[in-house]
Amino acid sequence: MSDAGIKTELEAGTAGGSERVFAFFREQLLSGALKPGDRLLGERELSLQLGVGRPLLREVLRSLAMLGFLDIQHGRGTFVSAPDLDVLGDFFTFALAQEGNVLDDVVNMRIAIECQAIRLACQRAHSNDLKRLGEKLKALTETLHDPDRGGLSDFEFHNTLVACSHSPSLMTVYRSISDLLMRSHVERRRDTVEVPAIIDDLVESHRQVFLSIMERDPDAAEARLREHFAIGDEIRRQNLIATYTRRTGDRTT
Repeated sequence: MSDAGIKTELEAGTAGGSERVFAFFREQLLSGALKPGDRLLGERELSLQLGVGRPLLREVLRSLAMLGFLDIQHGRGTFVSAPDLDVLGDFFTFALAQEGNVLDDVVNMRIAIECQAIRLACQRAHSNDLKRLGEKLKALTETLHDPDRGGLSDFEFHNTLVACSHSPSLMTVYRSISDLLMRSHVERRRDTVEVPAIIDDLVESHRQVFLSIMERDPDAAEARLREHFAIGDEIRRQNLIATYTRRTGDRTT
């Protein structure tokens, strides 16, 4: 066999071994056989069990540690740890940032998450949840004329809405795109901050969403939230048209 052929075979074996190690940990975590805090077998025992070399196993363990799934403690062993959601958020940010019109697409993802979250919130939200959501609504009304602080307040209102669902999965996915969402909120607020009518509609729209959760009617709550998103998109569209018209008018005078 040529040197190139040997190299290709070795690379294929390495890839297959890595996939086998990842698949092992994925299955162990999904089945509950491994839980946060559990200590892994030693490298020798684990490499024999998985049929891979110790150098390759060590490389995969380091990769999993970088992702936050494992905690390698020299002298003590390797332990399963809860994943670092900030790492997941960085992954989504880097991956999605390469796509065109990423913010528009992230908004669509946000709508899907929040529409299910508000239905669950109607069933699961506690009095303390509603109190926190009310506080976020108050903060939103106090930062209307500051695009940066106002955009952050807007994001925090919706983030709290998702938290009211008490759904770990929805909260995790929402948090993973939080950096992109905050940027979206700020940019949208900059587009609309100078129009008084838009500000009034913004407050009332959020207030209606808040009240819909208090009324505990999932169908009505989802309908109000979708209306909130539709109003926001239409307001932003009209404002962009007005801004474009104003700028082109300035150039022709």
